[in-house]
Amino acid sequence: MALYEHVFLARQDLAQAQVDALAEMATKIVEENQGRIVKTETWGLRSLAYKIAKNRKAHYVMLEIEAPAGVVAELERQIRINEDIIRYLTIRVDAHENGPSAMMRKGDRDGRRREREGGDRPRRERDGFDGE
Repeated sequence: MALYEHVFLARQDLAQAQVDALAEMATKIVEENQGRIVKTETWGLRSLAYKIAKNRKAHYVMLEIEAPAGVVAELERQIRINEDIIRYLTIRVDAHENGPSAMMRKGDRDGRRREREGGDRPRRERDGFDGE
C-alpha cells in the first residue's frame, strides 16, 4: 500500500468538535475502502497568508494515510463536495515521520528558545537619554 499525507483546511467559524467530525469523516472514508489512518494531527486555528473564500483563518488537520490509490481519489471527491473544507492537499510520501510533525514541533522549539533567553528580557535604557 502507498503512504500519503493529507492536509485540509476547515472554515474558521467551525467549532473544534465540528473539525474533529470532519477528520472522523475522512477516517471513515479511508477505512471503508481498505485503507488505514496511521496518525491524525490537529494543528489548530491558524492565520492564512491570504483570504480564501472570505476566511482569514482556518483549522488545519493532517492525516497520515496508508491506502491504495483509489482511496485518495474517493477521499478527495468527498472533500470537494463538503462546504466546510476550503482547501486540501494530498501528497504521496516514501515514509511517514516518526513522532510529531514539523508543525507540532514548532511550539516546542519556541518554548525552548524562551527558556534559553531567560524569559522576558528587561527593557534596555538608551545611553545618555533619561526620557525627559
